[in-house]
Amino acid sequence: MPDIYFSDTKSKAVFSAEGPKPQFLSDTPQFKALVVGLEAGGQIPVHPGEAAMYHFLEGEGLMTVDDEAFAIKPGVTVVVPSGAKRGMNAKTRVIFLGSKGEK
Repeated sequence: MPDIYFSDTKSKAVFSAEGPKPQFLSDTPQFKALVVGLEAGGQIPVHPGEAAMYHFLEGEGLMTVDDEAFAIKPGVTVVVPSGAKRGMNAKTRVIFLGSKGEK
């Protein structure tokens, strides 16, 4: 049986000077859930993708969805529709949860 309970999700985040290193909590063809650590000053370039949800656990920065910018802070959730471009810039060290369903 796969892991279904995570008591300290933030501790699973991996930080790297080379960029984000997503850690999968669930990785199936139907559903993906991951935790990502992003160093201060790090970024995820703007890119299109499937519908996805991002929930921020720690840190501050900006997330861009198409032509809108949203403040990142703990407790914020951003739901991105399929095909929308998304990207991220971290002002401080950021930890977030991401999930997406099948295509």
